Amino acid sequence: MKSAAAYSIFEQSVKDYHVLDLIDQPYNNPYPADSVEHLMYRKNWIDTIQWHYEDLIRDPNINPVEALALKRKIDASNQDRTDTVEYIDSYFLDQYSSVTPQADATSNTESPAWAYDRLSILSLKIYHMLEESERSTASASHRQQCADKLSVLQTQREDLSLAIDQLLDDLSTGRKTMKVYKQMKMYNDEALNPVLYSSKSD
Repeated sequence: MKSAAAYSIFEQSVKDYHVLDLIDQPYNNPYPADSVEHLMYRKNWIDTIQWHYEDLIRDPNINPVEALALKRKIDASNQDRTDTVEYIDSYFLDQYSSVTPQADATSNTESPAWAYDRLSILSLKIYHMLEESERSTASASHRQQCADKLSVLQTQREDLSLAIDQLLDDLSTGRKTMKVYKQMKMYNDEALNPVLYSSKSD
């Protein structure tokens, strides 16, 4: 899947979320469950929900009990995000499994799915920066500053999209190789987080 197709799915997910703009709204993925499009939509939906979790937890007047519950949701969301990225990378690994690497093939600093992770977050930044650049209750200087930042974000999107497409082309021709490295997050694992396994043994 090329970057333009993935970004279109990210934009769709962001817009779908903002119809109701509620973090606990029903999740309805419009793509077939066994498709990479389904994974891309799910990836951005997770990012979009977490974006708004992060907004809420920064409320200076938030109730501490609510903040703790929200932190737990953010942790779970981070794990879900990581798992989904690994599913996407497994798709790409399978897609290029029959490619014979060239003798001088190299590895990339990040896998395709982690590059798409960045593009997904960028779609959220662009959506919300555009929103701020047009906010009628903001000052003219605020709107202009946000418009300037939006221009930078759009350039970042173009550059990252090009880099992703170049990476996919390199993988398809054997100029680069890829592996799926599990993130092995430790803080959610009862066997690896000392706070969790100590409290469990107690």
